[in-house]
Amino acid sequence: MFLLTFFVNLFIFVVKISYKSNKLEKQLTDATEMKKAFGTMAKKVNQRIEEIKSSGNLEILKKIPAANCHLLKGNKKGEFAVDISKNYRIVFIPDHDPVPIKEDKSIDCIKITDIKIIKTEDYH
Repeated sequence: MFLLTFFVNLFIFVVKISYKSNKLEKQLTDATEMKKAFGTMAKKVNQRIEEIKSSGNLEILKKIPAANCHLLKGNKKGEFAVDISKNYRIVFIPDHDPVPIKEDKSIDCIKITDIKIIKTEDYH
């Protein structure tokens, strides 16, 4: 019974990813396009996308040290990012309407199960 429950949970609890554009979706899902867009970073980009999908929710993703999932500030308030390298990241927003909010007015990351990737960027 435990094994069956494990496999059911494995297939049900994945983060649903949508993309701001078809071009961005191809760059992040097609191996050939990924290699063209990111070169030597393609393997790390693929790893981050797989971590996002398999995490189940944003709270779990935030616990993966290499991803360094974090909320952005300033004019990027409401956006999150995961690191690809020291200065390159995947930027996304929660794809919920409305975005789940806790009593303290912060985003309820455990309830974020759908995201929209809006860009990849070199922020240095």
